[in-house]
Amino acid sequence: MLETIRRLSPYLDGIRWRWTAGLVSAMLAGLVALSIPQVIQQLVNSVLHPGGSPADVWSAVWLMAGLGIAEGLLIFGRRFFILPPAAGVENRARVALFTRLQRLPVSFHDSWPSGQLLSRSVGDLSLLRRWIAFGTVMFVVSIVTIVVGIILLLNSSWILGLIYLAGAVPIMWRSFYFRNDFRSASRLSQDQAGDLATTVEESVHGIRVLKAFGRGGEALEGFRGQADTLRGTEVRKATVLSQFIALIVALPETVIGISLAAGVYLVATGELTVGALAGFFATTAVLAGPVESVGQLMGMSLSAKTAIDRHFEVMDTAVDIADPIADPAAGAGADSSAGSGSASSLAFEGVGFRYPDAPAESEPILRDVTLRLEPGETMALVGLTGSGKSTLVQMVPRLYDATSGRVLVGGVDVRDYALLDLRRTVSIAFEDATLFSDSIRNNVLLGAPAEIAGPDAADPQTAQDLLDLALDTAQAQFAYSMPEGVDTQIGEEGLSLSGGQRQRIALARAIAAQPEILVLDDPLSALDVRTEEMVTQRLRTVLAGTTTLIVAHRPSTVALADRVAVLHDGAIQDVGTHAELLGRSAGYRFIISSFEEDKSIESVMDSGVITGMMPVVAVDEASGSGSGSSSGTAHGHGSEGGRP
Repeated sequence: MLETIRRLSPYLDGIRWRWTAGLVSAMLAGLVALSIPQVIQQLVNSVLHPGGSPADVWSAVWLMAGLGIAEGLLIFGRRFFILPPAAGVENRARVALFTRLQRLPVSFHDSWPSGQLLSRSVGDLSLLRRWIAFGTVMFVVSIVTIVVGIILLLNSSWILGLIYLAGAVPIMWRSFYFRNDFRSASRLSQDQAGDLATTVEESVHGIRVLKAFGRGGEALEGFRGQADTLRGTEVRKATVLSQFIALIVALPETVIGISLAAGVYLVATGELTVGALAGFFATTAVLAGPVESVGQLMGMSLSAKTAIDRHFEVMDTAVDIADPIADPAAGAGADSSAGSGSASSLAFEGVGFRYPDAPAESEPILRDVTLRLEPGETMALVGLTGSGKSTLVQMVPRLYDATSGRVLVGGVDVRDYALLDLRRTVSIAFEDATLFSDSIRNNVLLGAPAEIAGPDAADPQTAQDLLDLALDTAQAQFAYSMPEGVDTQIGEEGLSLSGGQRQRIALARAIAAQPEILVLDDPLSALDVRTEEMVTQRLRTVLAGTTTLIVAHRPSTVALADRVAVLHDGAIQDVGTHAELLGRSAGYRFIISSFEEDKSIESVMDSGVITGMMPVVAVDEASGSGSGSSSGTAHGHGSEGGRP
């Protein structure tokens, strides 16, 4: 436990004196409470006897009243000194955890359920705050109070004191087993609570799927099973605690009964005064609270230790994708063989990759990938499903690191860049567009340079111009038709928008970054061919000179690229124009033929298949919405712009 407390040291800077002051206040309050029985003893022995003075009674009353007020003020002092810094420790730990989560590589987040991380950042740290504010202080105060109280009991009557002390032996014996049993139950409970949080989060995010397939009942049964398991663990945990508390409550009460019989006998034989007997039992009454609370406080301390251990499981995870120690500028000068000195050049040299948790005997996903993109070139990367295309492009901004070979940006190994500089140079948009519970404006400008869209930006108009340009380039003008325009709140993960709308907002975010290199992991898959062509043409104009690497899954996307690279069996098999590869590569022709034929409504309408069968809908090219659609609302449910 001491080692666990020592690990909290970075979060305790500046609060130790307040915690110490709170501890002193609490200990003084406990000592004041123990002094009241001594006043009672003197009152009985010297005042309550024939010929006693009423003035002495009133003096004792006022003295006990003063002690009670002093105890109350000291308890207030404990809370005053400790509660604010305890909240500060929780805040520091939570910020440190979130900072760590931002620094940890994508591979960590791939393997950790989000509910476990949420449980650690909320529930565990709230328990830590309560333990620091109450558990630590009261545990120390209870122990000190019990020790001092036993000394006073022995001083009143060593015989009665030893009888009372004998009751502690079984408690000490049982506490050893209690500690192990409760700690294991507490850890299991917190882990299961994290799993349950993951299930809730997944069910909420996937509510459309559950409803669409009518699987709400199955989801409920799965959740009920997990909840019942957690309930069983909590009941077991409560049982272990209640059995220990029952022991530490029942034994002292039994011992007090025995002490009463022995005390009466000692008074009758003249070996003990009535005042001493009264003081003895008044002291045991004061000790009852600390004795009974020891079990609860021990349980809280063990739970807090588990929470701290869970916290540092994340904090201790190695950050294997970090800023380099050396100056990246020195690396640029040292590697003249890498090719072009332009910051927009991109090359892969003998790149291999294996996931960290993959079995040692498994084949690597990528091996010996060699590819070069010229500055300003648009290259499509194609391959069969599972060939490693997404993994490869995510190495450019170092979401993953190559396990062999190197990725070069501007002739410099990406591992020699400061991460912030690299990710300002490279911008990426994913097929699975992730948006945040914020306005469209803030989601798009999230990718913009801080000097343009940051809180200290000098010219708000520049940010507005960049926003307009990014939305126009991504064909996301529908944003202006939303209820509050670009300031419309789009809800959690942007699920109030259609899939195509989310993809265009995510693409606009990548464009707003004004990158030297743009990586597109099939971010236009939900768009029709016509809108995709318009986006691509605008990208060529707005980001002229920007090198673009795009993962393609449609022939229309491939045809718009300057060159195409074929990824197969973990390596680049061929590179050329679309026409060249069609003529010479059977593997490329097979991949192209495996692409799903585009069946967008525009392509069907252009073919004239449905002419005369249904009214022709006037399509807004900019927003992708029909004349009668509800694209302008924040709750459109169509595949594009609210269309059915």
